[in-house]
Amino acid sequence: MCGIVGYIGPRDAAPILLEGLARLEYRGYDSAGIALVTAAGDLFVEKKAGKLANLRTALVDATPAAAIGLAHTRWATHGRPNDLNAHPHVDCSGDITVIHNGIIENFQELRDGLAARGHRLASETDTEALAHLVEEAYAGDLAAAVRAALGRADGAYAVAVMHRGEPGRLVGARLNVPLIVGLGDGESFLASDVAAVLAHTNRVVFLEEGDVADLTADGVTITGVDGVPRERLVNVIDWSIEAAEKGGYAHFMLKEMHEQPGAIRAATAGRLHGDEVRVDELAPIADRLAGIERIELVACGSANYAAAVAGYLFQDWLGIPVRNTVGSEFRYSPPPLDERTLVIAVTQSGETADTIAPTRYAREQGCPVVAVTNTVGSAITRDADAVLFLQAGPEIAVVATKTFVTQVTTLVLLGAALAKARGRLPRDRERELVAELRALPAKAERALQMSEPAAILARRYVNSRGFMFVGRGVGYPVALEGALKLKEVSYVHAEGYAAGELKHGPISLLDVEVPLVAVATRSSLQEKLVSNVMEGRARDARVIAVATEGDEAVRAYADDILWVPETIEALSPILAVIPLQLFAYHTAVARGTDVDQPRNLAKSVTVE
Repeated sequence: MCGIVGYIGPRDAAPILLEGLARLEYRGYDSAGIALVTAAGDLFVEKKAGKLANLRTALVDATPAAAIGLAHTRWATHGRPNDLNAHPHVDCSGDITVIHNGIIENFQELRDGLAARGHRLASETDTEALAHLVEEAYAGDLAAAVRAALGRADGAYAVAVMHRGEPGRLVGARLNVPLIVGLGDGESFLASDVAAVLAHTNRVVFLEEGDVADLTADGVTITGVDGVPRERLVNVIDWSIEAAEKGGYAHFMLKEMHEQPGAIRAATAGRLHGDEVRVDELAPIADRLAGIERIELVACGSANYAAAVAGYLFQDWLGIPVRNTVGSEFRYSPPPLDERTLVIAVTQSGETADTIAPTRYAREQGCPVVAVTNTVGSAITRDADAVLFLQAGPEIAVVATKTFVTQVTTLVLLGAALAKARGRLPRDRERELVAELRALPAKAERALQMSEPAAILARRYVNSRGFMFVGRGVGYPVALEGALKLKEVSYVHAEGYAAGELKHGPISLLDVEVPLVAVATRSSLQEKLVSNVMEGRARDARVIAVATEGDEAVRAYADDILWVPETIEALSPILAVIPLQLFAYHTAVARGTDVDQPRNLAKSVTVE
């Protein structure tokens, strides 16, 4: 969600902070602001609703030189997105500045108390309360004041705080919301994401829950909220800033779709040995796998649809009950959990609050937990017994593309490893699976050749009133993901359904202005799917099919076809989703929407 950048060092802070915000734009935001402490000791604050360009315009010829500062992009939770509610927020004295990601759950109680004690609160935000709490606690030591203030706040936060009377110091803290420290040569950085600092340093400390970081230009000291010192490792990031640039593509989304073959290859690297699957990351729970009696998959958004694919496969391969649940619902109607229930949490960022909370609940019930994530050092990696990294590289576009296909790929590998550990993966099936996984990157390259046909269809159907996506079996989650991609980036209404459900209500929406998009690759349920599609066709709905190359029978019921190479049914979602991603992208381009930063969306949802 919101973006945080802080800098302290010998250089002019403002350009570094604005550059950092630009690299965090993909997270989604609706306002931006900056605070600087000048050499004269003055506090300069500017903030504007809307895009970062609005802030840049306001700063033209008005930005003072400063060696320390904070900057923020806000995704509104408490208070409308406007100039007043934008961060940074300042205390009554005008000395203390705070920026914050997350939600302070007891903010109203805090605000009421502050107002009663004579504080003047100018905004509608929960964050402003923190600035005044730090003000009340301040006695010459900024870090101590921040610790005291956070001790009174309930909820989730990544905060960065600055005092104009201590121009050599920044303080940051995190609880359930990501925050990192970047360590340069005589300069230090705070940020909500590595991308914001990677142009300046690849040495990063991932702050952990309850950490309070006290930064100077020479380094960082970390304590808990209780003031007790904590030791944290310095990580060296092994991907370059160029990996997060567009590389000649019109949009990050397009670039990342074309990175999918390489991402699939990376996801399988080290997990395929000859004609065998081996997932060494499961070693910490290897002795518990034979006793697993049930699996719970927990995820949100696109990750939930990847988990749904796994749900179909795991139940078939393992012969035990498997359920996938939206993370935000899991804790409020939890199933019986114990040490014989394996919980698999799927989250691209590793910081999704609605996935982390049920994961922690499962740990409390004694469940072994496996995390599937793309982000080293993220919160989920510290809550899990075993971690499988996607190895997809940075994904900058808000909408998930390469992380969805690598989630499915990684979950397939996980399912195969679990089946093997339980003696339920026959050697012939394992050899076939490995052969197809090795062939998958090249097949994904061929699926990407549907870009121009998808662009033609996007222009043909751009004025449609809505779209209905359908699939059966593992094709059903692909239909859900295809519909999600379309509505996320193009703002066209789209729904995904199990194809057999059409006649139970949704068919009433179909007509010549509402096309039916069918995930119709070869499968054990293909004949059933065709029957359902024909029901829609009889209601004058035009049919767009994603079909397997060489399956000429599709032409009998589809008006338009996007072809993908043939593979085994378990891997078909990985290829079938690619033309749907391309169709969503080209529809968005045709409609002129903001492809990489769709309205109202954030890349990482770090609040419940």
